[in-house]
Amino acid sequence: MKKMILMMTMIVLSVFFTELSFGQELVIFPAKGQTPEQMEKDKHDCYTWAKKETGFDPMQAQPTAQAPAAQPRGPQGERIRGAARGAAVGAVAGGIAVDDAGKGAAAGAAAGTMVGGMKTRQNRRNHAQAQQQQAQQQAAATGQKRSTYNRAYSACLEGKGYTVK
Repeated sequence: MKKMILMMTMIVLSVFFTELSFGQELVIFPAKGQTPEQMEKDKHDCYTWAKKETGFDPMQAQPTAQAPAAQPRGPQGERIRGAARGAAVGAVAGGIAVDDAGKGAAAGAAAGTMVGGMKTRQNRRNHAQAQQQQAQQQAAATGQKRSTYNRAYSACLEGKGYTVK
């Protein structure tokens, strides 16, 4: 459980820092003596144009990693199935080896429950890893869209006589 919380914290922080690095604003200089009012109008016009051209709006909150689906708690299907299989195998083996199917079934059920528990933990690890990959892919896609938007926005402003850094 602690590993899951740590992993989810890392995902949230990586998305946050990715947003910070991609969210840096451009610096715009009026290269041809444009007034502050003209500069604001041109910035708005270029914002509207770049948003339309790229389909990306930097003013809108970008989707962050989705919360992982709730992991079921309590008895897991893997544990129950493992216990049932282990009990069946243990009963047969106990009946053949020592003529005590009950002890064999109990031992088999315990072993089967442990194997089922291992499967449950592995499934949880796989689920957490898939969530982390999804968050990284989403952050990368948002960064790419922002980069495309910034190029379009910069090109528009440069076409209107501004220097953009």
